Amino acid sequence: MNKALYDQGMKIRKEVLGERYVANAIAAADEFNTPLQDLVTEYCWGAVWGRDGLDRKTRSLINLGMISALNRPHELKAHVKGALRNGVSKDEIREVLLQVVIYCGVPAGVESFRIAREVLASEAADSAA
Repeated sequence: MNKALYDQGMKIRKEVLGERYVANAIAAADEFNTPLQDLVTEYCWGAVWGRDGLDRKTRSLINLGMISALNRPHELKAHVKGALRNGVSKDEIREVLLQVVIYCGVPAGVESFRIAREVLASEAADSAA
């Protein structure tokens, strides 16, 4: 493992997904899936999200489209929250999901809109409190 990339990945992962989300993922890791957590932290968050070629907002927009296309609701929920942290607006999230409907199909888009609405409502309620 490249410790520098892992540390950079952990920092970025927490900034995008939130301290609690990452802490829960790490705490839930066991002997079987700890290597997966390490890999995701080092390569996904350190080696790729840590590159200078795209800003975090752009990476978030791309992720929303890809994760929606793959119909991965758990990951989409986390990445909608991350996109908001990265400066993506509600209108921009909607536009990405409309692209998903056209290019990936109505079922994937409908599910993605449902999940995004749930997250947006939760975040609005948290902000109001």
